[in-house]
Amino acid sequence: MTKAEIIEKVKEVIAAPSCCPEAKAACRAYLDAVGTEGEKAAEKAMIAELKEDVTSIEGFIAFSASDTGKKIFGEAQAKAMNEAAVKAQAAGAKYCICAACTAGGAILDELA
Repeated sequence: MTKAEIIEKVKEVIAAPSCCPEAKAACRAYLDAVGTEGEKAAEKAMIAELKEDVTSIEGFIAFSASDTGKKIFGEAQAKAMNEAAVKAQAAGAKYCICAACTAGGAILDELA
């Protein structure tokens, strides 16, 4: 992945509705640091934050099937999300299927 592609993935994480404030902040800090002597430190901090926040596909499948997942998403939406995640896992997905985890996982695969 080129640096430009990484930057696009970072922007995708920031734009994702499912992205937590801490990951948004770490990704913004990275973008602000690109091309400066602080870039490596910001990249390291972003990677550490993404490692904390990006959910595995197994974790998401378990969550979407749980009582908590059903309470948060509603029974029908949780079921649909779970089914989509199971299909994604069967197709080789490693990370949760939300936009933040998909882009964040791609960054981790490249940089971590």
